[in-house]
Amino acid sequence: MTKVTLHEIKSDSYVQGLIEAGNRHLAAIGYTEHGLRHVGLVSNIASNILEKMEHPERECELAAIAAYLHDIGNSVNRVSHAQTGAILASGILERHGMPPEEIASVMGAIGNHDEMDGNPVNNISAALILADKSDVHRSRVRNPDLAKFDIHDRVNYAVERSFLRVYPKERIALELTIDTEICPVMEYFEIFLARMLLCRKAAEFLLTKFELKINDVKLL
Repeated sequence: MTKVTLHEIKSDSYVQGLIEAGNRHLAAIGYTEHGLRHVGLVSNIASNILEKMEHPERECELAAIAAYLHDIGNSVNRVSHAQTGAILASGILERHGMPPEEIASVMGAIGNHDEMDGNPVNNISAALILADKSDVHRSRVRNPDLAKFDIHDRVNYAVERSFLRVYPKERIALELTIDTEICPVMEYFEIFLARMLLCRKAAEFLLTKFELKINDVKLL
């Protein structure tokens, strides 16, 4: 068994194919961007969370790997994509020679990242949840016609800036700047309340607190 690196996973053409296929499938049903930009950013943020909280280097890399793979289940179906992605990831990581205990940790993280049925089950999963839910921004909207925006398009397009700030041993804060002419803050909560509550659970798992600030006002 070897220490599988994020670079190896990023270089795997099968992984790239699954990510790109999942992104195409979600585009076909009207979802926001879930491609290489999204998983690359989430991978960086997940690793950064644990690094700033002084977790072991290997745990930080496993968080980055889990985050990079977390949406490959969309290549099959959006429904239960977290669990499907975990199973797909298992075969990929076994092929790369990752030890079973590390595979299990990554699978648990991927299988628990969705707000519909997920829960933080290890440090990797907590970091993935926080990183994934913090990627809300107008760059993710693929609908070119503002007149035809649904509430998901409006909420994402209204976000001009998003940043997940880690204050070690104090709190993890998601800071958003929203154009309220496009989307009132209430609509953000209508769509993302379940995600924010899962972020709170994830922060508590990491023995810290979650804070949401929109336009410099603390809301959660």
